[in-house]
Amino acid sequence: MSIQETGTARPAGRPRSEKAEKAIIESTLDLIAEGMGLSDLTIEAIASRAGVGKTTIYRRWSNKEDLVVDALATLKAPLPPLSGASVREDLIALIDAMRQESGHSRSRCVMNIAMSEADRYPRLMERFVKRAIEPRREALRMVIERGIASGELRSDLDVGMAQAMVSGTMMWHSKWGPAGDLPPDLAERVVDALLAGMAH
Repeated sequence: MSIQETGTARPAGRPRSEKAEKAIIESTLDLIAEGMGLSDLTIEAIASRAGVGKTTIYRRWSNKEDLVVDALATLKAPLPPLSGASVREDLIALIDAMRQESGHSRSRCVMNIAMSEADRYPRLMERFVKRAIEPRREALRMVIERGIASGELRSDLDVGMAQAMVSGTMMWHSKWGPAGDLPPDLAERVVDALLAGMAH
């Protein structure tokens, strides 16, 4: 009788592998947060910190770049579901996701270090942008375009400029705003200030 027929599967090693994977990702982020540049970061150092063998890492990632891209991507909050009820609601949802992901000092530190090395690792950063940044940029563009089409936003609004205003405002708050967690009502305040200029 097969496993499918009995309905009982043998205990899988998945939980252990998930635990190892989490340790590897966390160790990668910890080492970067502690100031280790991407050029100094090695599979050996990550394996040692995570308490795993190098083969465990290479079983999941073929090289350091792949691992770093995956590690950085975990710092990005999942894209929130957008109701489509109003541009204001959807913008608040998107901006609040940005607030949550940039509200942790480790996330900010890691991103700052990684981005400062973007010129030295263009392929890595290109892949990170495609995987973690582009979906957010696209969601933001769609919300703005829908707002123009529905009449909630000005018909002559420059979509690229509006995207830059949203992203730039959040970047300013996360990088140069007051220390500590970003206020929970920040998304609403940012959206209402921006809509004052973008709406009719």
